[in-house]
Order: sequence, then C-alpha cells, then structure tokens
Amino acid sequence: DFLFTALSRKEIIMVQILELFGGIGSPRCALRNIGIPVKSIDYVEIDEAAVRSYNAMFAKDLPYKTQTVVGYNLRPDILIHGSPCQDMSVAGHQGTATGNGRINHGAGAEEGSGTRSSLMWETINIIKQMGEWKPKYVIWENVKNVRSKYMVHNHDRYMEELSKLGYTSTYELLDAREFGIPQARERYFTVSCLKGKKFDFSDLIRTPMRNIHEFLEQKVDPVYEVTQPSILECIGASGIRRATVIDQYAYTITTRQDRTPAQVIDLHNGKYRYLTERECWRLMGYTDQDYEAAASVQQKRGRYRMALYKQAGNSICVPIFESLFRKILLGETA
Repeated sequence: DFLFTALSRKEIIMVQILELFGGIGSPRCALRNIGIPVKSIDYVEIDEAAVRSYNAMFAKDLPYKTQTVVGYNLRPDILIHGSPCQDMSVAGHQGTATGNGRINHGAGAEEGSGTRSSLMWETINIIKQMGEWKPKYVIWENVKNVRSKYMVHNHDRYMEELSKLGYTSTYELLDAREFGIPQARERYFTVSCLKGKKFDFSDLIRTPMRNIHEFLEQKVDPVYEVTQPSILECIGASGIRRATVIDQYAYTITTRQDRTPAQVIDLHNGKYRYLTERECWRLMGYTDQDYEAAASVQQKRGRYRMALYKQAGNSICVPIFESLFRKILLGETA
C-alpha cells in the first residue's frame, strides 16, 4: 500500500483523488507542483464559474460538470473536501438570514439541517456508501472558527463519525505564512488516516515567508485605485469598518476586495489601490499560468473579474497541500 509507505516519485504511478467542494483545484495543483502523477477521478463543485476556471486550468482532461455531492459514490486513494465555510466563519454571520430568506443556524447545525455547513456530513455519507473499500486518507480544511466554543462540537462529531468508519483523525491550525506565502491565513486542517495511523503535523516542511513584493504586479491599471470615500475614510481605522494598509504580508484574502474590512496598497501621495485578481491568486499559491487559464474563461463584471476574486478567497493555500502530500506520499519531513 504505497500510501502508507513512503516511496520515491518514480515509484508512484498515479494517485487518485476525489475533490469535493473542489473550487479551483488546490490539491490537484499541489500534487502537480511536487511532481506527483495525479488523476482526479472526479471533481464536485456547484459554482459554475469555479467549474469553468477548473476546466480551463486542467484543459488536457475531460471537462467536469456542475454537480452536488449528495449521493456520490467513488473510490479515491485520497478524499479532499473543504465544505462551505460561511456558516462557520465569523464573516459568515452564522445564525443570520440568507439571501434566499432562509436562516443559517451555524456550524452547530445537525446533519440534514439544510445549512451550508451540514454539507460536511455528505462526505461522511459518501464514505459510508463505499462499503468495505475506503479512501486511505481524508483531508478536510475549514476556518479557524470551526474550533470555537459554539462550533467545536460539530467538528468533534465529524471526527467521531470517521472513527466509526476506521479512521484516526488529527487536526492543526496552519498559517499560510509558515509555508512561504505572505498572507495571514489561518485554517484548520483535519487529516484522517485509515487503519489507526495517526498523522503528525509537527514535522511538516515549513518554509520562510517570502517577500510580499514578489507577489505584487509592477504595473497595475488605475482601475484598481481606491476611489470610494467609504473605503478611504476607513484607512487606519479599527473594527469591521476598516481598511488596512498591507506591509510585510497581506491579511486573509476574501471573496471581495472592494468592501470593508478591506486591505490596500499604499501608492503614496494619499493614493491607495486594491490587490488585483492575479495578486490574490498568487497569494493563494497559484501560478500565473493557472491564473491566466482561469481568466481566459471569466468575464469582467464592472471593473473587475469578480469571479476570480471569489475563487481565490474560497480556495485553499496550495503550498500547505504541497507540504501535506510531501509527507503522506513521499515521507518528506522537516
């Protein structure tokens, strides 16, 4: 079983993954970046724009269609899911009315409650439907708030359900800054291993944070300059209505850059600009080739390609996956 014995890259013929809530394919990019042959035996994503970007990025393979995870049954070596985090995040306003008039009850919601966070239970259902055969690793990423006192019981229950299926789960709060990316992005990663194996996060390969200027574009269209008085007034302020000036690192990349809380780059002489879509993708660990492929299939909405901001903000930091896979597949540790 190559997934429980570290092998060289030459010995690994193909790793099969299943990407649930797959977004723009962060784990697949990570495996590609470290030279591991990978086949996504399926990719499940309901956001049509994200599917277009994913298909453009991996155009050599057959395109995937928009679909939900409900009732899915496949057999990957590694299952990766980053179920929607809006109900679990502070920014998601858990317990508030949604745009369609329904109420989100937060990550404490039980299975089948209808909230976005309840979709995490579909992963459990998918594994149950696999019968005796199960993925050897299940990796789940979510926001820091998933371990808050109001949310923690749901995460604990998730791990308990996986334990019943033969998995041992461990979790760790990982920051993108520990993996070379100048972005303060803290997310919990839960790695569940089949057959009682326990994953140890302590010896993951971590790399020094790179200089933020390596990620910024040299020439930027004036369209990215901050012109809204509501944002300019918030520069230097605190609280929810704030606009922070980026210094050594960016703060968490969100799905929108042009609303508070915001982060801006100082152009001096009282001028500021937002991060570009490309910069946001770079700050999630994507290559310019990944970005350009996705941008080729996304239209501007107003001044920006808003779908590309959203996709970056909803994604998972690629270098963190690189480090996880280096240990899981190759036995490479610090």
